[in-house]
Amino acid sequence: MGLFNRLRRRRPGAGPRPADNADEAHLREWAASRRGVEAFVEPRTTVTATTVVLVAHDGEWTRRRVDGPDAARKFAKKLRMPIYDVALVGYPKRMRDYDAKQKILRERDRRRQLGGD
Repeated sequence: MGLFNRLRRRRPGAGPRPADNADEAHLREWAASRRGVEAFVEPRTTVTATTVVLVAHDGEWTRRRVDGPDAARKFAKKLRMPIYDVALVGYPKRMRDYDAKQKILRERDRRRQLGGD
């Protein structure tokens, strides 16, 4: 059986995996253990479900599926956190800075493991 046969046999209308209780539990626990958390809604695409990115004060972030933009807004309202549409405002600079810093730290650790520094 070829690859295209397997793809054709998918259920009609089967898209990305929907959000579940584990996704929401992760988001709740993550937000509770950090300060200054804001939510950013990412729109659904043909490949991914609607997601929400939580970003802490220092730029650390996490992403999980949600059941649409309304569910994301309801989640943020329950936790009393600001929520933004990433398509309108983009990602916060602190998130990009955090990723850049983590990349530098991983590279430094890799060099140390290889006996570099």
